[in-house]
Formats: sequence, structure tokens, C-alpha cells
Amino acid sequence: MTDEVRTRGAGLRGVALRRPAGEGTGGKAGSGASRAKRLSSVGTAIALLKCFSAEEHELGVSELSRKLGVAKSTVHRLARTLISDGMLEQNGENEKYRLGIALFGLGALVRRRMNLSSEARQDLFALRNVTGETVQLAILDGADIMFVYNLESTQAIRVNSDIGVRKPAFCTASGRAILAWQSDEAVSAAFAQGLARRTSKTEVEPARLRKLLTEVRSRGFATEDEESDAGMRALAAPVRGAGGVVVGSVAVAGPVQRLSKETLARFAPEVIRTAEAISARLGYQFRAGF
Repeated sequence: MTDEVRTRGAGLRGVALRRPAGEGTGGKAGSGASRAKRLSSVGTAIALLKCFSAEEHELGVSELSRKLGVAKSTVHRLARTLISDGMLEQNGENEKYRLGIALFGLGALVRRRMNLSSEARQDLFALRNVTGETVQLAILDGADIMFVYNLESTQAIRVNSDIGVRKPAFCTASGRAILAWQSDEAVSAAFAQGLARRTSKTEVEPARLRKLLTEVRSRGFATEDEESDAGMRALAAPVRGAGGVVVGSVAVAGPVQRLSKETLARFAPEVIRTAEAISARLGYQFRAGF
């Protein structure tokens, strides 16, 4: 026999924690409830940090309360703790919160450990020198891509994309260059997350998207023509790890005024060579006809 204790903390709402029958609310059971409460607060604090994005880099108490489904007082309490540790900052003018500089330091540690971005650095610089356009390195994360390295074009009009920014994989050259080598199940799972139209040119029909991915596999690179962002074109090629699995992609992106379809076609061999060079640094050995 067991008793069920339901916690009402934001992070563990509705979760039943079981305790041995006959155990009271004091002693060990009391300390267990205290631990559960602490874990609930940690979970809510993490969820709070994840509320911020490139589109919503500042959020107020009411917005955070609504997103998390917790009381404003809980948001205030967690925010004070996170601010004291540098995880959050508060804008003195509008009193909204934003991510703190301490997270940048933690992110820098993660980046330092990422073989993909560190091994790719010199090849990405070389590609930007050849093309004069923004060069991006991306990985797949669920149904999205995330940029893990970005070298902006030195030209006045250019594509901007900060490290850590996420975009849907299905409508980006970077994403298609990775998705094309994933299993049917993985592609279906990515599509199931939603195929929202981002521009008037975004392809959202699954059958046509699968045909596009087949074409990507055939020619070895992917393109996008104002499908994720109006006024931008891009071309990307897959990067493979030591075992041959596609682990990321390299892309060249720029404004349509400079990146005509003819220019993209001219850049394709350079992008593919860069992706192959990075793959080789990661230990992949290319075989003829593969």
C-alpha cells in the first residue's frame, strides 16, 4: 500500500510522488517533500530561462507568468535568484528581464568543446574570403536547425544570423542539407512538428518537400530562395562525422540582389569542397561514388 502526495509546485504540477505506506508527513517524508519542492523550483527556473528567444529577448513578469503558468510572485522570486547569479538582467527602463552575461560564459564553454565548430573555423574563413558572403555552420536539433558558427559578410548589405539562432529545418538550405540524409522516420517527425509558412515562397506541402530532399541527395547540396526569409537566398552542403553520419551543414547566404541563381550555382562547388574539408577534419574518409 502506498499514499500519494501531489505537489502543486509549477515545475511538478500534477505529478504524483509516492511514499511508503505508514510514513507520516514529518521526519524523512518531510525532508522528501522539501527536496521535491527544491527540484520543482529548479525546473521552473530552467523553464523561465528557456522562455527567451531571438524574437523575444526581453520579457515582463506578466508574460513570463503566462508562459510558465505560475503566479507572478513565483516569477519575481525566481528572477531575483537568477539575477543575483548573473543568469538574468533587468532593463531599468521598462523593468523587463533578459538573459544575463553569465549564460554567455557557460555557452562559451560549450562552444569550446564542440569539435564541429572548432574544426571548421579555418575552412569557414576561407569560404567567406572566396564568396564574400555570410557563411554559416548549423546542426539539426529536432525539427529546427541551430547556427553554431557564423561569419558575416563584410559588405554593407548582408545576412545577419547570431550563434544560437534557430530556424525551421524544412524551409532552410542548412536544414535541407541535413534532413536529406536523415531516415524517413526522422523526416516525418520533423514535418510533424509543423510546416508553417514563413514567406509567400515557403513550400509547405510534405510530398513536394520530400521530392526536394531527394534532389538534394542527388546533387549534393541544398538551396533556398526567399523561403525562410524574404530577400535572402542560400546554398548549403552536408558535413559528415567520422562514421559518415551527417552532423551539420555549411551554408553561404546573402541578399537576392547579389546572390542570383547563377551566382549560387557558381558557389556550389566551393561550398561542397568546404563541407568535405570539414568532414575530413572530423575523420570522415570519402569514397568514390559516395
